[in-house]
Amino acid sequence: MQSKKIPSGLWPVMLTPFKQNKEIDFTALDNLTQWYIDSGVAGLFTVCGSSEMYTLTDDERIELAKRVLTKAVNKVPVVATGTFGGPIQKQAEFVKKMSDTGIAAVVCLVNQLADKNQNDDVWKANTEKLLSLTGNIELGLYECPNPYHRLLSPALLEWVISTDRFVFLKETSANIDLIKQKIAIAKNSPLSFFNAHSGSILESLQYGGNGFCGIAANFYPELFAWICKHFKDQPELAQQLQQFFIDNEKAVIEHKYMTSAKKFISLRGINIKTTCRACDHILDEKDISLLENLLKEVTIYRQKLGL
Repeated sequence: MQSKKIPSGLWPVMLTPFKQNKEIDFTALDNLTQWYIDSGVAGLFTVCGSSEMYTLTDDERIELAKRVLTKAVNKVPVVATGTFGGPIQKQAEFVKKMSDTGIAAVVCLVNQLADKNQNDDVWKANTEKLLSLTGNIELGLYECPNPYHRLLSPALLEWVISTDRFVFLKETSANIDLIKQKIAIAKNSPLSFFNAHSGSILESLQYGGNGFCGIAANFYPELFAWICKHFKDQPELAQQLQQFFIDNEKAVIEHKYMTSAKKFISLRGINIKTTCRACDHILDEKDISLLENLLKEVTIYRQKLGL
């Protein structure tokens, strides 16, 4: 591997817009992709948890990645998930299909490379097999919490880096001590480290992390793009933003997510329905009021940051 292709900054976990009949709305997807790009993202992560990836067929996963890439080409790189369980041979074949779309890296779900009751040695052996079957395709890792939450230990991360095949990591422990250990291990390697926890994004950036890759970016991506770029030169504003992220994570961002995220984006002017396949949340008047108040706060921060 000659160079790190994954730029630092914000990598939002992309939503998938659906029509009322739950078919993918590709026109809305084009508009949504452009909205992310206009917000200053470093790259895009599609076919992920927020994309409702487990509800998509293999054909839809490929089609989704291709469509996002078409809109993003020559602007920002795109990564997408390529492992969805089953025999390693089968997972490797789909990794190759996803790579053929032209994306920058194919992301592997950490929890799909070994069962919940299997130890790290089994995970390592399965991953070695996947590597042997996928040539020199550049890969990523995502500590997806569903169907079960498997985290990479620092020791296992060292091994991952030693393979020289992985360029992207979405870390989901929300444990700043563990995050710091992993960042230290990933430094000076081809692996870019992206924290999924908005409550510790500033501290992880200060410690050398490469950026943010979490669900809150589906509400105010430009604020995360800003903190990734300016946390050093405008520390006071960065600290204010960090507190804003903390204040809203549990009360608003995680409440009835992904329906709430799609509604919020529609309030921001993007024509996207709240239809989801993976959940059936109903937003009541209180929920809408929460989102409208959040939008007012975001507008204030946009003005404060000159966005």
